[in-house]
Amino acid sequence: MPQIYHQSVARERYNRNVRKAQMQDLLGLVTGTNTNLVNFEELAKRLKIRQEVGRRLEDVPVEKIVGSLGRYHDFTREFLPRARVNSDRWARLDAALNALEPIPPVDLYKIGEVYFVQDGNHRVSVARANRIDTIEAYVTELASPILLTLSDFERERWIIKMEYVDFLQETRLDLLRPGADLLLTVPGQYPIILNHIHVHGYLQNMELDRRGATHRLGPSDIVMSWYDTIYVPVVEAIRRYNLLHEFPDRSEADLYLWITKHREQLSESYGLGPLSPETAVSTFAELYSEKPVQRTLKGIKVGLHRTLGDEKPLGMSDEEFADARARHDAGELTLLEAEKLLQEQAMLQADAENFH
Repeated sequence: MPQIYHQSVARERYNRNVRKAQMQDLLGLVTGTNTNLVNFEELAKRLKIRQEVGRRLEDVPVEKIVGSLGRYHDFTREFLPRARVNSDRWARLDAALNALEPIPPVDLYKIGEVYFVQDGNHRVSVARANRIDTIEAYVTELASPILLTLSDFERERWIIKMEYVDFLQETRLDLLRPGADLLLTVPGQYPIILNHIHVHGYLQNMELDRRGATHRLGPSDIVMSWYDTIYVPVVEAIRRYNLLHEFPDRSEADLYLWITKHREQLSESYGLGPLSPETAVSTFAELYSEKPVQRTLKGIKVGLHRTLGDEKPLGMSDEEFADARARHDAGELTLLEAEKLLQEQAMLQADAENFH
C-alpha cells in the first residue's frame, strides 16, 4: 500500500487512542484510580536498586511493560498517548510499523517480571495500539529485594510491596525470623504494626521494671517478642478457625490487624482486660466475613444478639468474659490503654524538656 495511506491510517489511530486516553483519565478522576505509567525513578529509589545484573537483546511481552523513566505522565497505564505526545512522531512510527519498515529495538529496565521504558515510549505505545504481543528490546535487568509481578500493578500492590521493604528494613524481621510473611493487601498499614511493636516493647519493659530486672529489651528483642508472643498466636488461631476462607482475597497479616482492632474495641466497650488470641479470633469470626451470604447471616445473628440483650460479646464464653473482666479490674492494660499511657508520658516528657 502507498505510504500516504499508512500515514492517514496512523493519524486516525493516534487521534482515536488519544480520545481513549482522555476517557480513561476521566474515569480515573471519578474512581480515584491513578492512570499514569509507573514512575521508574520513584520505584527504584524506594527499592534502593543499584546493581545491574546484565543486558541482552530479547523479545519482551508488551503487556509486561508497566512504567517509564521520565515519560510516565505522557502515556496512560496502557500506554495510550495523551494529547501532549508528539503526534507526528507517533503517527510516523505507526505508519512505518504497518508498512513493515524496520524499527529499532527499545531500551528497557527489568525488575522482577515487569519492564520499564528507558528509551522507546512511542514505539511501545504504537505496538500496543496495533495489538502486537511482543517487542524487540535491549533489556537491562536490575536486582531487587522483592519480586515484582504483573498482577502487582493491577491494584497498586507494588506500593504495598515497597512499604513492606521499608517495614523490613526498620524491623529486620526477615533476618530475625526468617520465613515470616507479613505482606498486606491494603497500603498504609505498616505504621500501625510498627506502633503495635513499639507499645508491646513499652509493656514488656514496664513489666521488667516492676519485677526489678536489671536489663531491658532492645529493639531486636522487642520485635522478636512481639512476633513470637503476639503475632504468631493470633495467626495460629486464624488458621484453626480457617478464617481466610471468609476473606479469600486477604492475608493473615490483614486479619491480624483487623482482629487486633476488634479486640481493642471489645475491651473498651465491655471493660475487659486483654483478650487471648483464641477469644479475639472467635469473637471476630462470629461477626465478620467478606462473603455476601455469610455477611448477611452474621448481621442477622448480631441483631438477634442485641435484641436478646446478652451482656457479653458473641463467641465469648461466660468463663472467658469473667476472666477478662477480672483482669481489667486488676489493672491489666490493653494495647489501646498502654498506647494512651505512653502518649501521656511522651507529652509530659516533652513539656518538661520545653520548661527547662
